[in-house]
Amino acid sequence: MHISSNFDSGNIEVISIEDIRNIRLNIRKDTKADYFQWFHFRVHDVKGYPCKYVIENANEASYPEGWDNYKVCVSYDRINWFRLETQFNGKELTFEHTSEFNSVFYAYFTPYSYEQHLDLIHAAQISPLCVIENIGLTVEQRNMDLLIVGNPGESKKKIWIIARQHPGESMASWFIEGFIERILDEEDPVSRKILQDAVFYIMPFVNPDGAISGNLRANAAGINLNREWANPDISKSPEAYYILKKMDETGVDLMLDIHGDEGLPYNFVSSIEGIPGYDSRLKDLLETFKKVWLDTCPDFQDEHTYPVNDPGTANLNICSKQIGHKFNCLSITVEMPFKDNNDLPDPVYGWSSERSLKFGGSILQPILSVLKKL
Repeated sequence: MHISSNFDSGNIEVISIEDIRNIRLNIRKDTKADYFQWFHFRVHDVKGYPCKYVIENANEASYPEGWDNYKVCVSYDRINWFRLETQFNGKELTFEHTSEFNSVFYAYFTPYSYEQHLDLIHAAQISPLCVIENIGLTVEQRNMDLLIVGNPGESKKKIWIIARQHPGESMASWFIEGFIERILDEEDPVSRKILQDAVFYIMPFVNPDGAISGNLRANAAGINLNREWANPDISKSPEAYYILKKMDETGVDLMLDIHGDEGLPYNFVSSIEGIPGYDSRLKDLLETFKKVWLDTCPDFQDEHTYPVNDPGTANLNICSKQIGHKFNCLSITVEMPFKDNNDLPDPVYGWSSERSLKFGGSILQPILSVLKKL
């Protein structure tokens, strides 16, 4: 038996593998930071062996509540991922599996690699509706890829969508892929209608450095980018710095920041109720957006969410709050689960890459509903 994680988004530390019924593992901390929860590893030479895996430091993870009712993701081909019964005893995370093949992958959620990102954006640019622009470089000198969809113009609404600030939230990339697939579909009447009046600025993969390293939340400098938006440091958080610089150039009428939540088994949004300039116009936009999404997508709900900030108490270091405040616009954080959507559970796949794709496509309807009011 051999366990490896030396690949894109790999993360595991092997403590002991002498006993296949007591394989001891740890999740490695993020680069230059103390966050950890994401894992992704490969096990070789295990066909037919009843293995038991124990992650010893699960209770020390960034969000230990995320292990409650959680099921690990498993794949033999890295395309199809299914869920496996998993136990958390308050200290250790444990799962048992007899592999049907000689090599098997386990992950916190279905991974979405940097290579997949490159495939996505270069396929997208083939569309006459889309161009790729490089707006800067990450800490480790990777390109910051911006997709511009639609024809820019003074009268067009500027809609920004960003994803993977937190590298371990891979469902955000699947969401973006589903959104891009639909917005570029020239036979989709909703897409065609929206692009008559709007242009999209899409950052599909904000934090590739952290994702490639197998981090949960940090970039290569150990920074949680979603706390950097009030005054980003170009040396430590260039990802936020360059996006904000480009936003200053284009303006922002609507901003969506796509994430995953470890603890809550639901899809929900967090918005700008607590920013200083929150008023009746922004309230109407937010309520319309949520109502239409509730009416058109059963995977979305608005009962189980984060606590709403009191007036004037929003943390303006957070992306959606800062952008809503700075540009006086509707700005929303979209959250998806690592576990399942308890409103529409799937015992085999849980919340999955396929469901994230569909969820990404579904957001066009609420965008259309608020477009004329932006």
